Amino acid sequence: MGLLGDELAFARALTDRENESVMALGNRKRYAADAHLLAEGDRSTHVMIILQGWVTVSVATDRGATRLILGLRGPGELLGEMAALDSHPRSATVRALGPVEAQVISGDAFRRFLALHPRVSGLVIRQLTFRLRSADQERSALASLTVLQRLASRLTELSQAEPSGPYAPSVPTPSVPTPSVPAPAAARPSVPRPSVTSASVTGTSPAGTVVHLAQDELAATVGATREAVAKALRLLRGQQIVRTGNRRVEILDPALLALLADGHQEGRPEGRPE
Repeated sequence: MGLLGDELAFARALTDRENESVMALGNRKRYAADAHLLAEGDRSTHVMIILQGWVTVSVATDRGATRLILGLRGPGELLGEMAALDSHPRSATVRALGPVEAQVISGDAFRRFLALHPRVSGLVIRQLTFRLRSADQERSALASLTVLQRLASRLTELSQAEPSGPYAPSVPTPSVPTPSVPAPAAARPSVPRPSVTSASVTGTSPAGTVVHLAQDELAATVGATREAVAKALRLLRGQQIVRTGNRRVEILDPALLALLADGHQEGRPEGRPE
């Protein structure tokens, strides 16, 4: 299971000349927080390259208003390429987590560019295959893992992120100062990760790492109800694996959490919330 993925963001994989040419195909557009950049089922065919901000990619489920978050996409990432290539309805909804800027390119212009630039076309194919594999892994997890396992896996993933990204706390954490560095070019941004804070920024997922997510957001990332996630968190709290607060989950025992994510039974909290 993985919301973030490990593939190199599309814009960062382009050469300077390719990047300049791609960006010249479209226009920059700004979106407010919670705005829908793309809507599942829509017949539009344009593509977007995220310049600033973060978005969620989600699909509707058979539970009505409940949505499943398939991924988090940030600066440099390409969105909407499937509809641009096959002219089928959009397969997912893309929503802004905060203010977002994106380069919007028509589907026709993007297809013509790919036809003339086989290396860039190869990058798009690589991204498509990566995301399809990731979607297959998510479906497998939904079918074979309990809510507790899926939640442990998601918390483990997000707790290993760098201390910046889509779920940043509203107030900067004093113990983790942010160095002052020049901002990268908008078209070739660095790609941050979901927000965590920790008493130490060294090592992997140290005890005390905090993931800034509400329970309903966690539920959407693991394909479960809010009630099922709340029950799983109670089990984890009872074993002192996590501590929860308002829009925060503090990881107290990352090693045991990782074992639970892998399906190990040793030291596992009683009960299996489904």
